[in-house]
Amino acid sequence: MEEAEELCDRVGIFVDGNFQCLGTPMEVQLKARYGGARVLTITTAAEHGEAVARVVSRRCPGAAKVYGVGGTQKFEVPRRGDGGHRLDGVLRAVEAARRTVPVQGWGVADATLEDVFVTVAKEAGAFHVLS
Repeated sequence: MEEAEELCDRVGIFVDGNFQCLGTPMEVQLKARYGGARVLTITTAAEHGEAVARVVSRRCPGAAKVYGVGGTQKFEVPRRGDGGHRLDGVLRAVEAARRTVPVQGWGVADATLEDVFVTVAKEAGAFHVLS
């Protein structure tokens, strides 16, 4: 996906053989529609996963846990314009988590083309076989 984001002029996403969307990888509209959230990743020891999830949900209502594998948890935090949070609110959630449990690493990023693909695939029901 990184290569497509850097090298392609336009990207189309197909799910189960059906065309879902088309746009430029860096197009604000494409990412805003399918990947408008910030991505917050926090890594702790595995036993602290639930504590981190509680802190993030308390500090950033509306944040959705994408996954938790081992001690790494990924959350989508809506942007302020979507009823979400300013970046300083997200950073305060990280600081609150660091006071609660030992945080080994963390990061905040904008949605990537991969995040857009996963969102489009979920909306198309492509992951029903994994449920």
